[in-house]
Amino acid sequence: MTVERTRVKICGLREPEHARVAAEAGADAVGVVFHKPSPRYVEPAAAAAVVAALPPYVTAVGLFVNEPADSLRAILARVRLDLLQFQGDEEPDFCASFGIPFVRAVPMEEGADLVELSLRFSRARALLLDAHVPGERGGTGRTFDWSRIPKLPMPVILSGGLTAENVGQAVREVRPWAVDVSSGVERSRGVKDPGKIVEFIRSVRREDARQPA
Repeated sequence: MTVERTRVKICGLREPEHARVAAEAGADAVGVVFHKPSPRYVEPAAAAAVVAALPPYVTAVGLFVNEPADSLRAILARVRLDLLQFQGDEEPDFCASFGIPFVRAVPMEEGADLVELSLRFSRARALLLDAHVPGERGGTGRTFDWSRIPKLPMPVILSGGLTAENVGQAVREVRPWAVDVSSGVERSRGVKDPGKIVEFIRSVRREDARQPA
């Protein structure tokens, strides 16, 4: 798949104002986290306020980790989500059962077979590739060896330890469909920095502009 413009998702937002900053800076998507152990967790009411702050054509993504189906449906009844991101051990049928497009996160542990996963999760819109840190479910601030990514039959979203300083290299080397950042645009754990959000998106756009047509 030829990528002419790298899409950008800013994840783990908890404040409507940060959602507006991200959208105005050119983010294609923002994510809200419904995993209670995460420092970026938001209650559904707060998540609904974040989503309500988004202008048209900015995708609202909900991140879930092994959320029971009934609980997930209750959240969907309160929060308008355009895309679901499954970051736990969810099976393909579960992911596809809510009638909303989804992406499947994959921790890049040793032996991860991305080709097999892309076939097993063929109904996913993309695979989101993240660093593997035992006991963590994303937002670790760690990178992984990008050279391990094979050519896949679906879009790749690159995550894991991205910052304004290294995302240009990531775009240049991987040419992912999208990049996903959370801890890399924070001033402290779970607290977003508007200036870092803007600079991250600018870094992606600068690298895109350098790519041959």
